[in-house]
Amino acid sequence: MPHHAPDAPTPDQVRQATSTLADLAAYLRTHPPLADVLPLLAALLDEDDGVPILLGDALRCTEHLIGQQAAFPVPDETRLIMAAFREAAQEVTDWHVLHWDVQRLRRHTGAPQ
Repeated sequence: MPHHAPDAPTPDQVRQATSTLADLAAYLRTHPPLADVLPLLAALLDEDDGVPILLGDALRCTEHLIGQQAAFPVPDETRLIMAAFREAAQEVTDWHVLHWDVQRLRRHTGAPQ
């Protein structure tokens, strides 16, 4: 069975995603009730497809893509760039543990799961 590659998102779609994150941050700065915020945080930090997991995956894929398309031998500058993407991917992915903090906070406040 042939592999179907997904269509590339447009720069506008990526900007829309970052704009939504900016809207969330602006909303949080208004000090809304925690009960209103917890469902948003649960979606943002979902352990399977939240922002940390997806952003980490995108950064990891970018590092791999750079390596595949780099000149050979790979220049030192390119290796440094690849390492930066790889390290950032790991750091961002590590944030997925915040999912558990949101779950604990929901239990602590009695908010619905």
